[in-house]
This record gives sequence, structure tokens and C-alpha cells, in this order.
Amino acid sequence: MAWVSVCAAALVAVALVIVAVQNTRSVEVSFLWMTTGTPLALALLIGTIGGILLTLVLGTARITQLRRQVRGPKR
Repeated sequence: MAWVSVCAAALVAVALVIVAVQNTRSVEVSFLWMTTGTPLALALLIGTIGGILLTLVLGTARITQLRRQVRGPKR
């Protein structure tokens, strides 16, 4: 099972490198009052990391909520 995980991680890493190499063109990114020019690959990476972090925070909060509900009230 470990080799399958290593192979999957290697394939994902290769795919990320290919995306980064093919998307080096600079794009303008605007958020609220801030505007900056950044490579497209970097903008995609930042967006992906932000989505992952948001999912982790919300998932952790929900799991904690469910565990408290299963345990019942404290005595």
C-alpha cells in the first residue's frame, strides 16, 4: 500500500510541475483593493492551497462537533 501511495504522490508531483512549466505567463490578480501581477501557475497554486486549508478547517470543526455529540453531555 505504501508503494501505491508513493507512486500516486509522484504522479501528482509530475502533473504539478507540468502545469507550472506550461503556465508561466503573468496575469493580473485583484482582491479587494489590492492588485498584483503574478505568474498564472503561482496564482493557481495559492488558490489551491487556500481551498485545501479552508476544507481542513471546516472538516476539523465538523468532526469535533460530531465527536462531542456522540460523547453526550459532560457530567
